[in-house]
Formats: sequence, C-alpha cells, structure tokens
Amino acid sequence: MSGKTFSWQKDADGIAVITMDVPGESMNTLRDSFNEEVKTVLDEIRDDSAVRGVVLTSGKADSFIAGADIGMLDRCTTEEEVARLSLAGHQTLDALSALPVPVVAAIHGPCLGGGLEVALACDYRVVSDSTKTLIGLPEVQLGLLPGGGGTQRLPRVVGVAKALDMMLTGRQLRPKQAGRMGLVDEVVPHSVLLKVAKIWAAKGKRGKIKPKLSATERALELTPLGRKLIYDQAAKQVEKKTQGNYPAPPKIIEAVKVGREQGRVAGFEAEARFFAELVMTPESEALRSLFFATTQMKKESGAEGAKPAEVNKVMVLGGGLMGGGIASVTALKAKVPVRIKDIAETGLQNALAYSYKQVQKRVKKRQMTPGQADKAMSLLSTTTRYQGIKDVDMVVEAVFEDLDLKHQMIKDVEAHCGPDTIFASNTSSLPIGQIAAVATRPENVIGLHYFSPVEQMPLVEVIAHEGTSPQTIATTVAFARKQGKTPIVVKDGAGFYVNRILALYMNEAANLVVSGEPIEALDRALVKFGFPVGPMTLLDEVGIDVGAKIAPILERELGARFKAPEAFDTLLADDRKGKKNGRGFYRHDGKKRGPKPVDESVYKVLGVTPEARLSGEELAERCLIQMLNEAVRCLDEGIIASPRDGDIGAIFGIGFPPFLGGPFRYIDRIGAAELLDKLRTCQERYGDRFEPSQRLVRMAESGDRFYS
Repeated sequence: MSGKTFSWQKDADGIAVITMDVPGESMNTLRDSFNEEVKTVLDEIRDDSAVRGVVLTSGKADSFIAGADIGMLDRCTTEEEVARLSLAGHQTLDALSALPVPVVAAIHGPCLGGGLEVALACDYRVVSDSTKTLIGLPEVQLGLLPGGGGTQRLPRVVGVAKALDMMLTGRQLRPKQAGRMGLVDEVVPHSVLLKVAKIWAAKGKRGKIKPKLSATERALELTPLGRKLIYDQAAKQVEKKTQGNYPAPPKIIEAVKVGREQGRVAGFEAEARFFAELVMTPESEALRSLFFATTQMKKESGAEGAKPAEVNKVMVLGGGLMGGGIASVTALKAKVPVRIKDIAETGLQNALAYSYKQVQKRVKKRQMTPGQADKAMSLLSTTTRYQGIKDVDMVVEAVFEDLDLKHQMIKDVEAHCGPDTIFASNTSSLPIGQIAAVATRPENVIGLHYFSPVEQMPLVEVIAHEGTSPQTIATTVAFARKQGKTPIVVKDGAGFYVNRILALYMNEAANLVVSGEPIEALDRALVKFGFPVGPMTLLDEVGIDVGAKIAPILERELGARFKAPEAFDTLLADDRKGKKNGRGFYRHDGKKRGPKPVDESVYKVLGVTPEARLSGEELAERCLIQMLNEAVRCLDEGIIASPRDGDIGAIFGIGFPPFLGGPFRYIDRIGAAELLDKLRTCQERYGDRFEPSQRLVRMAESGDRFYS
C-alpha cells in the first residue's frame, strides 16, 4: 500500500512500517501537500485490526526528515494562510499520535525542525548512533518558532528548561546527547535500527511521559513559581543575547508558557498564531533569504562550466595564528593531509598546538573519541624546508603582508612543487594580480582570504585575478567548502570586498572616538544595532597594528576616503597593539571573564576628553552608512557578482546583523533615497568621505531596489 511519498507494509508480527521517501529529492522535507496522503495511510492502518504497532522510517540513505520545505512559507501572503498551514500540520500529527497502537520513529540522519516534531508525535524514538544523525529544532535561526507542535510536545518530553534551551539556541544534538536528555528512548547501531524499533513497537502504547529531571529541575518545573523563574531567566538571557532585535525568541517562551500554564489546546492555538505572525516579519524574511542564498551557493562552482580538481594534499606556508587555523580546518574538517612550513620550529610547534587544542575541545565535548583525535592529528606534518611537498595539490600562503615576501613564496613553490599546484594567498589587502606578477604559471595563482579566528568564521573570499584559470577557481571553491566554509568569489582589487567595506566602518568609528565620543558608548551602540561586537573591541581583537598596515594600502589603491585617522599612528607610538600585547582601547590585564573595562589612559594618548554628544542611533548610523555606500560601489565595480554575494560576505565575514539580511537587503528596507539623504548630510558636515556612490544616486532617483 503506497502513495507518492508515503508507503507502508505489515510484517508477519503485525508491525506496520511506514516509509517516507520524497521522489526526486536527496533528503525528506515536509510539505503541506502531504497531509492528505498521510491521513490516508493512517486510516488504512487504523482499519487493519491485525496491526499491533507502527514504525515510521525514511527511504533515504542518510536522512530521516531534514525539516519543512521553507519555500511554502514564502508562498503565503497573509498570516491567516500561515496559521492554516500550522493548524493542518497539528491535525495530521494529532492523528499520528492518536493511533490505537504504539508508534515508533526510527531515526537515522538529520531529524530537524518538522522532522523532530513528527518524531515527538510518536510514542517512542529510536535513533542510530551514526555521526550523520542530528536532532534539533533550529527554526529560531530562520526567525521562527517550531510550528508543528514542537513548542508543546518537546517540553512534555524533556522538561521546560531543556526544551527552551534547545528551541532558543537552535542547537543540534548528537544521538548520545539526546539519549542522556531523555529525548530519545534508545541509541543503537544503524544496522539494527529497524529491528530494535519494531521491538519498541510491540511494547504497547506509552503511558504518561515523565521527563528525566534532577531534583533541582523537578523543584522548579513542578511548581508555578519555579516555572516562572525559568521563563523569566530565559527571557533575560534572550534580551542580553539578541538586544531585542529578534522577535522569535520571546514568542517561543510565550508559546511554551501558554501551553504549560493554560493547557494543550491553548498552547497549540498560541503556537499557530505566533508562527503566522513571525513568518510575516521582516526579520524572518531576511533570515530565510539567507538560508536560500547559502543553499543556492552550495550548488555553484564559482566558474561556470569548470569542474574542480581533487585536492588530496595541502601545504600551508606560515605557522602563525592564521596559518595554524588554516591547517587546522584542512586536517580536521576537510580531512586532507596538510604539511605546515615555517622558518622557525617555534612557529611549527604553535601551529600543531593550535590543532591539538581544537581536537581536545571536541574530545571533551564527546564529539570525537581519543582515537579519532589521534587520527586527525596524524594528518598534520611540519617542515622548515621545502621537503615532502612535491605532490601537494594546493599551497595556502599565510605570511606577512609584504609583497616581496609573497613573491619569494611563489618562486619557491613553483620551484619545488608540481606544475598544477595551486598557489592560494591569504592576503587581506594586497591585489592578487600584483602577487601573481612574478609567477611563471599565473593561471594557478588565486586569493583565498580567511577571517580570524579561522575555525569559527564561516566565510572565505576566493579572489581571482585576470589570469586565474576557471579550473583553479572551481577547485579552490570546492576545497573551501570541504573546510566547512562558505566561499564567495570576488574580483581582484585592494581590500577585495569584506575588508574594503569594513575599513570605512572602522575608520569612522575611530574618527568618532577621536572626536571625544566614549569608547564604551560607541561599542554599545553597534552591539545594540545588531553586530556581535563593537568596532573598538574588534580593533583590539584584530590588532591596531594590523589596521594601521592595511589602511595605507587601501588609501593608495582606492583614494582619500580610505585615509585612516592619525590616531592609529599615535596609538602605535604608545605601543598599543590591542589584545596581542595587552594594550589597546580596553584593559586586558585582568583575569575577569566578560566585558573588559575601557583603558581610560587611551584618551590622554589621543588628546581627547570623552563626552557623549551623539545618541546610540546616531553613532551606529555614522559608522554604518559608509559601509553601505562602499558595498554599493563594490557591486558597481564588479568586485562582487551580485547583491546576494555582498550580503553573504558581510554577514558571514564581519557579522553584519543577519536579521537585516545584509547591506543590500537593508538598503532596500530603508530605501536608497533615505540612505542618500543621510550620506549628503554627513558629507556637508564631515567631508567628502561620505560622497554617495553614483549607483546609489541613480537608484534613489528611479526608486529601484536590489531585490525584487
């Protein structure tokens, strides 16, 4: 018995196995069109008196249900339409839950979002111990709450506090974590998953669900006052983390609260209503656009028609912070052997220590066994000479921003490696064409710009100069994806895209501090706007000396608007490099965790007396509008291929607020005309560094948008 997506068969013991297999897709996703088909299958099973139990499984090799089809939400034009989708899903899962026989979810592979909501509607959950199995409700990352009953069923299974933690963070659990939490009933090898699930199906319907709670958790969860403390604490943490910029987390808390305090019916109604409201918010629209953009980019090679070559061995030049990070993600994520070269043994030891620290973190979190850690570390080797590198497919250079030094690196690589070896430079500002000028095989030279810390930052810029071959581009893009990165291909030019728009933002922040605006007020304003950290905190982290080195290159190549405040030279003269030497805008001498205090002596060095003259909104706007304006210039000059790439680059590269969708979606939201007015006002007051780009002027006149 079968439909297009769902089929079922009954075995000799009376266990019905329902198999979900969406035709033509590599993963199962839920769609509203499935509701009638599921109801038909459930009716057939209910009418068969010989059925003793039900197992729900997937017909896909490595996927249970990866979530709902997000596209169906974009097709809704009103809250009423969305609410109907949610309520229809509730009814279908209620029908599954109401079967008179036990229902077991046999889970292997991703069980996320709507997939977990389906599993929660079952009596029991059995999961494979595979590393491919991940369990969670990540809807908050799309600006949503779980709309298929998740806000109501999950708290009843694991308790209110654990459910809120899962839904508010969107974190994904591994099988054993889910087992310890009580979210799943048994974790077994994949080879016996179906067999064990059938055993559970023969147990009989589950009675009252009792979450696994400690004595302290029980004391809180089982009293109204205790639950109020949980809700209040969750709300407090959410406000601190999101600065009130994301509407979904408070709605998640409220939906759980309504269900727990007012009953099941009220809870499900609240969930559907809140889900509908959130789908229509600009924040969710922006976050969903980000999801669609990254999904689409995974299918692109970076060079039309070109096929990537295999990268089976890599060399990293330079054992510093960036080199160590690049080697680490190459070995640990891409699982490609990597040879690190540095002129000093201490550099090599530091690079190995960097990776060792990463694997030990994973072992501690039980994400990796000690044996797996040893295997990962065995992929790393070191050398102070060009030995054992003849067969490397790619060299990633991560040495100082010195053109002569990078030229020497190219010559050495071409002398000691194969004719097809790709030379990828991690330069942050030097044009790749200038670096490739000495190459005898310039078609193999490309930029591969990582962001610090390498293991955390998701973006890399792939920079092709005019002579870079399409296959080199495609190979580099594919390699970056193996490292777990999101690559954007950008045109060659000083600062490329991300550092170019970041430089003007940072320069303006420095100008505001030099004018007397308090450092902590400036940083607080940009965090409130939605950035993960403020600009002066970021400058301390990256290094004031790094900013001072990049600024002259950008000014020389791109013009006077990139001239950095003289404050950089003043700070360096006082030996202030930031966190790296413990002297910057903030004090780094204490052991206290959390926000660092401002180093008040920096004002004396700069010759200013701090006094707040501008509001937080004015501070944020002053820094931001230059970044937006420069992003438009980059698009106009072809540095980025599309607004989509520009938005992804800003969000993943510098932490532009995701809920705003990126610079280009944000410009669309406020309107090009409004941005133009703000730039012209600042140009009159502060100078020509605020001169609007020509494309922005045209758009303001025509009313055009970057996205339809």
